[in-house]
Amino acid sequence: MAKNSKPAPRRQRRGSAWYWRQTDTWYRTPPGTKRRVALLDEQGRPIRGRDNKQAARLALARLRLREGLDAPLEREPTPAKAVSVAEVCSRYILHCEQAAGVGRMHPEYAGGVRRMLNQLCRYCGGLAVGELKRADVSQWVDSVPSWRSPATRRNVLTAVISAFRHAETELGVRNPLKGLRKPPHRPRLHSLSPQDERLIYANVDRAFRDFLFAALHTGLRPFCELAKLKAEDIETSPRGMLWRIRSSKTKKLRKIPVRPEVAALVRRLLKSAPPGSELPLFRNPQGRPWKKPTAVGYFLALKRKLGWDHDEVRKHFSTYSCRHTFAYRMLSGFWNGGAGCSIEVLAELMGNTPSVAFAHYGRAWSRDYQDPLWAAVGDG
Repeated sequence: MAKNSKPAPRRQRRGSAWYWRQTDTWYRTPPGTKRRVALLDEQGRPIRGRDNKQAARLALARLRLREGLDAPLEREPTPAKAVSVAEVCSRYILHCEQAAGVGRMHPEYAGGVRRMLNQLCRYCGGLAVGELKRADVSQWVDSVPSWRSPATRRNVLTAVISAFRHAETELGVRNPLKGLRKPPHRPRLHSLSPQDERLIYANVDRAFRDFLFAALHTGLRPFCELAKLKAEDIETSPRGMLWRIRSSKTKKLRKIPVRPEVAALVRRLLKSAPPGSELPLFRNPQGRPWKKPTAVGYFLALKRKLGWDHDEVRKHFSTYSCRHTFAYRMLSGFWNGGAGCSIEVLAELMGNTPSVAFAHYGRAWSRDYQDPLWAAVGDG
């Protein structure tokens, strides 16, 4: 049988213009980097379309001509021995602070990155990047007693790996941490029983009770969504109350309906935070917006008061457990006579994608709670 005589496609010479089908755009890769830079026409617009190869070549030629006449647009690769770990960390900390300043990154996350990388600098900041090994980073993480949780270790390693990827892009140094493994992602899926919920409400003050009640009955992210809710975000319709939610995490706006008991709570809170006051509806006992450190302190004190800090399950409860409780109750039809909602509906209510909602709740729920599955096959 004759073999296929069609020649294999010839790989383009390094530095040539290349086409990416995903964006339908032509690019170049600057020397010493792995970045892609879109090629622009004479009007400054990206060159699109697979058939525009000649236009892309002309744009690359114009760019090379400017690079020859003007200062180089791209830096030559920096030897890894000339860059220290401390410089890599410093540059990435500055990058995160600038991103937080313009709203592209949450300030709390930027602050966490700064603390982690400063600790890495104290451990091996004087070491050259070329001398750093994956084992050095693993040993550093193991040396910190408070980093025993897999979730914490994953967050630390994520920040460090991001810093060296940033240095690889900006400085052209080889990333010594490629292949460094992180602990697998383990979503926090602890939920409250109705008995736990009643016990919490009976042992907290009114301000914290209102905040937790709204979090559990809406599934909003406690601090970047619920704590920022104002009177201007409230709408009423013939079917009930709607909230406009602007998440600083996802940068998306969504409109969700709320249950009648939550609407009654909001109408009471509107008396002290009416439209135009610029006050959030949910405030701590001091009259200030709820912040994560304050709420964490309140919840830790509550667990100590109830003895939950020694309980194998309840010691993991937090303010965020209200969001997970909402998800599980929606899937099981807790408020709807046992008619659970779909993953797509849950994702819209909670501000997730269906894939994220399924990964966090659907898979674990079908493993731990079989009643909806039996109902789905007709044996309720």
